[in-house]
Amino acid sequence: MERIKRQLDDIVYDNNDNKKQKVEHELIKHKPYFENLANETIYEIFQYLDVYHAYEGFFNLNRRFKNLVVHRNLFVQINVTTMSKSNLDDYHNNMIKPNKYRINYMRLSNPFTVDLIFSPPRTICDYIQLETLVLDNIDTKYLVNILKHLSFSPKLHSLVFSLADYVQQPASLFHHIFCLSKLKYCKVTYQEQYDKQPIEFYLNKTQSPIEYLIINNRFSLESLHDILCCLPKLRYLSIDCLVGANASYIYQLSTTLKHLKHVSIKVDHLRFYLFQQLIKTYFSSIEVLHLTTHDPTYLAPGQWEQLILSSMPNLRIFDIYHTNIVQKDDLIYLLSIYQFDSSFWTQRKWFITHKHNTEIKLDRLILYSTNPYRREDYTFYSDFYPQLHLHSQEKNFNSVKHVHISSKYLSNYNLNCFPNVNELTIEEHFNTSDNSISTTLSHILPLKQLTKLTIKRANFTSEQIIDLIRLTPNLSVLKLDSLSFNGIQQNENFQYVSNTNKINTIEIRQSCSLENFQIILDLFRQVEYLKIGMNRKEVNQIIRFLSSKINNKTCRLCFLCILQIPKVCLRELNALIRSEHLFKNYSIKYINRDLYLWW
Repeated sequence: MERIKRQLDDIVYDNNDNKKQKVEHELIKHKPYFENLANETIYEIFQYLDVYHAYEGFFNLNRRFKNLVVHRNLFVQINVTTMSKSNLDDYHNNMIKPNKYRINYMRLSNPFTVDLIFSPPRTICDYIQLETLVLDNIDTKYLVNILKHLSFSPKLHSLVFSLADYVQQPASLFHHIFCLSKLKYCKVTYQEQYDKQPIEFYLNKTQSPIEYLIINNRFSLESLHDILCCLPKLRYLSIDCLVGANASYIYQLSTTLKHLKHVSIKVDHLRFYLFQQLIKTYFSSIEVLHLTTHDPTYLAPGQWEQLILSSMPNLRIFDIYHTNIVQKDDLIYLLSIYQFDSSFWTQRKWFITHKHNTEIKLDRLILYSTNPYRREDYTFYSDFYPQLHLHSQEKNFNSVKHVHISSKYLSNYNLNCFPNVNELTIEEHFNTSDNSISTTLSHILPLKQLTKLTIKRANFTSEQIIDLIRLTPNLSVLKLDSLSFNGIQQNENFQYVSNTNKINTIEIRQSCSLENFQIILDLFRQVEYLKIGMNRKEVNQIIRFLSSKINNKTCRLCFLCILQIPKVCLRELNALIRSEHLFKNYSIKYINRDLYLWW
């Protein structure tokens, strides 16, 4: 039977712990027999383990296994998630350095790991087999230095990064990216300090071989021209938000983008007449268009028909998502929507439906494509007028991975609507009939599949949240705007969740007290990465408490980010740790008003 191998992408999967535990259990149980296995068989076992877990489980057993881990004749894939500083130091010296000439995939996931492994930045030139590089939360200056040296990389074809600080000069960033001679795939996530109006920039016309470009940031229409001039081989383009507030016309490219087939784009302050120019100038060869907008000028079926017939002859998939606030008696708005039901649309099987949210005096109108629903995100708004589109086929949303709840009232839905969902974001406090949010949510999606939960602007009690965590056993990431444990009872339910939850990453935007911090560590015993606000007067007390937990080995936390704290706290906290010897081996940074501590 063919073995299914884990695919590589830019997402960290946290499902290797169970595999490692099973292998270690079998190793202990059958040690004499296991050591008699041939090297080839052991290498087969290694294929089912993350490289770090193979290293952690076998490196210190004996000389034979040490050599098997370090010197195996395979490409090495390094995925450094959250781990302690001392563990990474050992892993770096014993595994990464000896294999740097054979590493073809590397992911580094906090601001400190890049400093350690690529210090100085020119050492990245030694990774001659590197094909895919993923860098999360990296400093812009450090990234630019790395990119300068990556220009000599002979095999790098995929680059994914997100920046921890604000970008002041995006032109410099893209210039260095476009100098990478083998790059085919690039995913860029960054922020500008005043991102409501993104910075316009201009580039030298460096020709890049990039075929897939994803930009997760607000991006100006004026800068788009320079980007596209550098990408003659572009096949796939995705822009999180294209802003055209100051644009009056579209520049003409000297060459056509004949290879560009897939465009996924959200537009803001970009009127439809400019979007038409954009299509005619840059996107005339596309076959797939995913468009998100809130501009009512885009709800003109006649204009779309003319544009598609004249300028997008190869278009196979037309996927639109429009949301806006309208007056309930805005008949002109409604009449324009009904025109999407003409033969032009039905013959192509481009079915579009729309809904109205009646929770507010002004209706929220949502219009989107169906048959099938193609997006990975889906948002619930309750109490809609009945669907008015005869061709709506909302029965199964196989593409949806992330469900958003944005409603005060939820109706019961068929569980089978979202068979593949693994992420839930609650954006509104919703009412429940039995005070159980988990019971209500279980009618909408399979809770056991969730790996990430985000709760915003929802004042659920700590007991309700704990109950929800109890029914989401595979949850690994938890993000909350606020969490209060005032008066909480550490009862049987609390103890059960404390002993069974697998959450290793937590972000809480609200400042917490020492008491709340203590309860958080008691409840989430597997947490390794914690991003949280703190009362400044209690920071020293919290760090002392944390140090005692670490030194007594009763806590797995190894990475702490204190949100929105004055820069003077960097010096104060560093002095405290040194004077009282709170951590034996640690690093500390201050980025964008956040303080990062790693030990």
